[in-house]
Amino acid sequence: MSRATALLVVDVQPDFLPGGHLAVGEGDRILPGVRTLMESEAFPVKVATQDWHPPEHASFASNHPDTEPFQTIQLHGHEQVLWPDHCVQGSPGARLHPDMPWKEVHAVIRKGTDPQVDSYSGFRNNWGPSGDRPATGLAGYLREREVEAVVVCGLARDYCVRWTAEDAAEAGFQTTLVWDLTRSVDPSGDDALRRELESRGIHITTLQELEI
Repeated sequence: MSRATALLVVDVQPDFLPGGHLAVGEGDRILPGVRTLMESEAFPVKVATQDWHPPEHASFASNHPDTEPFQTIQLHGHEQVLWPDHCVQGSPGARLHPDMPWKEVHAVIRKGTDPQVDSYSGFRNNWGPSGDRPATGLAGYLREREVEAVVVCGLARDYCVRWTAEDAAEAGFQTTLVWDLTRSVDPSGDDALRRELESRGIHITTLQELEI
């Protein structure tokens, strides 16, 4: 593993695990492998992302009358999935999972803090009222540490992991996604998702193939 490789651990929080408000099926099964990567000396830089929503967040179905969770609406000119309330700032479900070795992480990027704008990616928010996707500062943080490549794992594969990996590749980082250390909200789309990621130059691998 290159000394210029960073580990990105995406949204490993109780609300995305079994029993959480937006539980991802089998999400808990990734935890041992993610822990292995977090404790590895192969990554000189390790960063976590954390969903951190205010209660009035625009992505919550509860804040849109006559809507249901998982319904899609138009928000700032783009499709927005409406979610169950999740990862509300200061709630137990929003904390980083207490059984993981967070002392190994050098920085935490909190996202989704703007009540009017969702944020799947660790690199950029979703589209806001101005029509752009503001940066979170993660790309600059990595470049200042001379990072050239990233390895991405976490939850959920078809949303926050996907967007983080795609934005990393677009920003010029050599990007690897550890497929078995992610899970999807909707696994039925996994085959198409894998093809799309690979078409963007993202390398798909497994924990065993990483040889950490």
